[in-house]
Parts: sequence; C-alpha cells; structure tokens
Amino acid sequence: METRSVVTVFLTNGGEVLLLRRSEAVGSYPGRWGGVAGHVEPGDTPLSAAKREIREETGLDTQAVTLVSSGEPFPVTDPDLDMEWTVHPFRFETGSRDVQSNWETTETAWVPPPAICDRETVPDLWRSWDRVRPTVEQVRADSESGSATLSKRALEVLRDEATLIAADGGDWDDIAQVALDLRTAREAMVVLQVRVDQVMAEARDDRTPDAVREAAIEALSQAEVADRAAAELAAERVEGQTVLTLSRSGTVEQALERGSPETVWVPVSRPGGEGRELASDLAEAGLDVRLTSDANISGAVHEADVVLLGADTLLANGDVINKVGTTAAALAGNHFDVPVSVIAATAKISPSEHPPDLSDGEAGHEQLSAPESVTVVDPVFERTSAALVDGYLTEDGVLDADAISEYAADHTQAAAWKQSLTGPSANDGPGRQ
Repeated sequence: METRSVVTVFLTNGGEVLLLRRSEAVGSYPGRWGGVAGHVEPGDTPLSAAKREIREETGLDTQAVTLVSSGEPFPVTDPDLDMEWTVHPFRFETGSRDVQSNWETTETAWVPPPAICDRETVPDLWRSWDRVRPTVEQVRADSESGSATLSKRALEVLRDEATLIAADGGDWDDIAQVALDLRTAREAMVVLQVRVDQVMAEARDDRTPDAVREAAIEALSQAEVADRAAAELAAERVEGQTVLTLSRSGTVEQALERGSPETVWVPVSRPGGEGRELASDLAEAGLDVRLTSDANISGAVHEADVVLLGADTLLANGDVINKVGTTAAALAGNHFDVPVSVIAATAKISPSEHPPDLSDGEAGHEQLSAPESVTVVDPVFERTSAALVDGYLTEDGVLDADAISEYAADHTQAAAWKQSLTGPSANDGPGRQ
C-alpha cells in the first residue's frame, strides 16, 4: 500500500469555513467537498505545503491569512485506492472571502463547520476539523484576543461541541456543562457569558444538543452583524472629524477605517501599549495618526472633535469597564465640551451593576518596578461613570443609560436557563447574581 502525506487546510471567516468541491480533473475523490488540500512534496514541511496550497487554490496571499492552529496528523486508509494518507490539518483565519479557485475546484461555499457532516466529503474531513477547531481550553488560555472575539470563539465551541454530543447520543445536560465551562473560562468577560446565555435560553424549550447547535450558528451570524452595525453607526460620527480613541477595540478600528476621520489621536495605552499597534494599523490604512503619551490624554482630547471609546463591559447602570485611561479621556471630553461616545454591541451589557474582577488580564503585562517598600498600583481596567458618556453606539442605534438598564434586564432573564440544572456546577461562575 502506498503512503503519502497531505495537508487539509480550513480557512475560516466570521465563524464559517471555506469548502471546495473537487473537480473531475483531480486524481482522487472528484465531486466531493473538502478544504484546501494538497500533497506534502519532497523538501516541503506540512506548513509550507499548506501555505502553498492556499495560494494556488484560493488566490489569497499568505499575508492575508493567519495560522490559528495545527492538529496532530492522523492516518486515513483507502483500500480502493490502495493508499494510506497521513493527513496534516491546519486552520487559518482570513479577513477576506474573495477567493479565486483554480482548475481543481468546481464550486466553493462558506458554511458553518457542522455542515461538513451534511455533505459528501473527502474521507474524515470532520475528523480533520475536530483536530483544529476551537476548544474551551483555547478560550481560557487566549491572552491576545479581545472580549468580543473570544465571545464569538465561545459560540463556535458551543456549536461544535453540540454537534459532537448529538452524534454521540448525548443530551441537554452534556451540552449544558460545556456552556457552564465556557461561562467560567474567562470570568471577567461579560459579553462571552451573555452570548452563551442567549444561545442556551433560545434552546431551552427543546433541550437538545441539536437546538443548541442551531442557536449558536444563528448567534454567531447575529454577532457579526451587530459589530458591523455598531461600527457603521460610529463611522458616520467620525467622518471628517479629529478623533481621540484609547487602547484597541476591533469595532472602533472598523469605524475609524470606514469613517475617514481627518486625524486620529491614539495614546500609547500602557500597560500593554496596544496604542502603538493600533496607530500603526490605522496609518497603514491611510489615516493621519498621532501617537501620544498617556500623560497627554487631556491635551489630545483638547485637539479632538470626538472621543470614541470601546468597552470591555457596560454595567447595568451604564458605567463603562474599559482600559485604564478611559476615565481621563471622558473627564477631559466633558471639560472641553468634546462629545464622548462609547461603541459596543448590546451583548456587552452586563445583567449586574457590579463590575467583574478588574484584575483579570493584568498577568503578562510589564508592571511598574519599585523598591519592596513601595506598593505598586498599575491597573489594566477601570470603571468610568455613565454620567461622563454622551451616548452608547450599538447595533440598535444610539442608547442612553436607561436603555442600557432595559437590555441588562433581558440578559438577566436569558441567564435563567441555568436554574433548570441540578448539581453544584449549575450556579458556579461569575454569572450568579
């Protein structure tokens, strides 16, 4: 039996995966669906082969994709072909769905990964995905992604775990435990808890893994729409304006790139210094950017027409949990009569008026050095009063603090799905009120 090493590459965008239908011209499995795939040629590494196949089969330059994960290789035996394949799975994220397939492909489709199970595919395609898909542990360990991104990752985990549990004959209690594990994976990320709660509340009547899978797929789609809608609303506010922003919010970055502001002021935002990277990316997008020190936040606000801030969490009374420096920017905005807008999807609204643990996220940042006799206070997050905010820009329009409290009440109701569970784990985690 001949043996050959191959790569299977999944390109993902917006929670969906690219599948390609193989043409009659390929040497194996014509007409079946697969990921980007190809042989590991002599002199190749599996990773170099994966990148080459991405270029050849999608037209995407490797600079346009980011490696997310690589899975352990596994054997696939095909007696009909007298072949044993060694499959090397990879997952790359791409910001573009504009792919240009070659002669090997007759059709392309962006689909939720569970749709793999509903199509005639190359052998063990779902097994390949299972080796690179998001997991609870990855959500727990990720110290680079923002809360909105991780909330979507959690929905992907819930969707895929529901698919596996249903296939194994599992039940509501099994998928509910996954949901509880996700809620406690990142205790300070309210948006993650809210989005998981909304899925479980939607599926609570049916109480099946299949219902959770479908609800998670819909929630992922809605999350993508929410972030885009909030960014578009903010883009209208910043067009032609001088803007001060702080730290790094993906939604704020989208708004600035779409809104064509005249100038963007970006403080360094330490600890962490995310402002440097944001300033660089905005400049590459063609914007006029001024990087400044955190000590000059008030001076930069004085030069601005708009203060546009992201939010890690909106508390039920409208207070904002965000990177340290937010209060200084908001106070300066109020003093200089510069409107202060906070941009966030409504899923970031907490059911509670009490902040999450604000020490979460401090690990890994370079802290201030001082003699042992000096107590160092170098926070990452802080709470900013709703009284300093002129409006909250969301997918549902511009909200005030009263509207924020109404959404918080809805999120409290969604969290009630846990009440139907039994056992001590049902009430674990930051969502308990």
